[in-house]
Amino acid sequence: MEIRIRGYKSSDAREAAEIWNRIVEDGEAFPQLETLTEETAEVFFSGQFFTGIAYDAESSEIAGLYILHPNNVGRCGHICNASYAVRADLRGQQIGEKLVSHCMEKGRELGFRILQFNAVVRSNTRALRLYEKMGFVRLGIIPGGFLMKDGHYEDIIPHYHVL
Repeated sequence: MEIRIRGYKSSDAREAAEIWNRIVEDGEAFPQLETLTEETAEVFFSGQFFTGIAYDAESSEIAGLYILHPNNVGRCGHICNASYAVRADLRGQQIGEKLVSHCMEKGRELGFRILQFNAVVRSNTRALRLYEKMGFVRLGIIPGGFLMKDGHYEDIIPHYHVL
């Protein structure tokens, strides 16, 4: 499988929503409670500063995606935020690392100076290992900052990386 990354197109809405919704439904990583329809996915993904689509060069199937947007406004508008989603059956194949690397390059290209993650859930060990490998700095722990699907609260660990 040869993974490439390109910008989002409207024709990606259905596949991108399926990947995104799986993570929302799992209730262990994304803060959203509501899943996306094809129509709301189009609004959501096209409304970001950039949505990157990882796809298989041979089959053109979407393998994952990321959204990139400002983390705040005004005097903090130079800090961006991102979320990543990899198709469940393709996890563990370095697609997430490619998405994060591309996102960091795109963030620099768009004029951002820092990439910040507000809420990396402590039990999301794959993400934590990846961010450590890629040189992200942990900012501390927010106790009980994430409501898990099963109703318990899990710690979150904000991170940042200078672009």
